[in-house]
Amino acid sequence: MRIRVIDAFTDRPFAGNPAAVCVLDGPGWPDEAWMQQVALEMNLSETAFTRPEAGPDAEWGLRWFTPAVEVRLCGHATLATAHALRSDGLLKGGVRFATRAGILTAEAADDGTITLDFPIAPVIPIPAPEGLAEALGAPLIAVYDTGALDDIVVEVADVRALRPDFTRLAALTRRGVAVTAAGSDGFDFVSRFFAPAVGIPEDPVTGSAHTALAPFWSERLGGRTELTGYQASRRGGYVRVTLAGDRTLLTGQAVTTMEGELLV
Repeated sequence: MRIRVIDAFTDRPFAGNPAAVCVLDGPGWPDEAWMQQVALEMNLSETAFTRPEAGPDAEWGLRWFTPAVEVRLCGHATLATAHALRSDGLLKGGVRFATRAGILTAEAADDGTITLDFPIAPVIPIPAPEGLAEALGAPLIAVYDTGALDDIVVEVADVRALRPDFTRLAALTRRGVAVTAAGSDGFDFVSRFFAPAVGIPEDPVTGSAHTALAPFWSERLGGRTELTGYQASRRGGYVRVTLAGDRTLLTGQAVTTMEGELLV
């Protein structure tokens, strides 16, 4: 079985967020335990499996696995999957994916970018969970819940200086925590994303988190609907976001860095 490693939300290799992508050609999904083992073997934030979908609503089915669990929504591995399909000549313009989060679309443009259409994640203020400031190692300005996204958003003064205690964070979160602050130098906001509860201490670039960060920063920046976020992980990556009603459009590029055969 063919497998690729694709760096998403970047236009150069060894940056952005790497995802493994398996494009399946048979009917039905492989055994779930086997897919989880492949994800553990790849040991990336996400491994995506996609297959042709028989039905009127979507052309492809799509599932995502961290090294520890299957997740409901993933941005960078969706971008990587769309890039793989385009590279194989299987994506002409747009594609619809059937996922656990509903129908998601990806649209490829002539300039090499791919735009994902994801549901918006409204943010709701909540009291800070006890011990969260200590787990992040920084004072908290405000904390928000993201509903079905299963994350919390935390505003701080400086995301780059954080040195989190991942064991403590895992006990305080359902999926992850998006920590954010105002941006500079050409981007509107900056973030980092920690998800030790699902086996990802720090995710390099988290597309799905931007479905909450986009409305959060739009409100603070005068209702602007087009923003650019920079995720300040060690690899780093940019996500262009556009708010469109109850949807968030996430735009980025991707680069294939590795290709091979899975022998089992």
